[in-house]
Amino acid sequence: MKKAGILNRHLSGALAELGHGDRVLVCDAGMPVPDGPRVVDLAFRAGVPSFAEVLDGLLAELVVEGATAASEVRGANPEAAALLDGRFAELELVPHAALKERSASARLVVRTGEARPYANVLLTCGVFF
Repeated sequence: MKKAGILNRHLSGALAELGHGDRVLVCDAGMPVPDGPRVVDLAFRAGVPSFAEVLDGLLAELVVEGATAASEVRGANPEAAALLDGRFAELELVPHAALKERSASARLVVRTGEARPYANVLLTCGVFF
């Protein structure tokens, strides 16, 4: 049994299958989940677990070379915008409609219980060497 890191067996296993260039959508409870990608739904209740908790847990285990979020996050959810700005030196912002289109290429979707708008980010996996 693992004693640290991500303990959810479905999420831990899905992360172990990712490779360089694969995309992971970390999303709020309201983001439409595209057909195709594997989905690990962590949503329990509104706000639980939060976008911040899940994102930080994923960033502790993944190598990320890029991140994309909806430009609408700046006006509609300043807390999520500040979180993303603090985690990513180069955050690409696109219209929300474009983010939804791009999310169809994700290999994994991690749905949180976040109940604030535009708390979504599409991560591109890097390589550790």
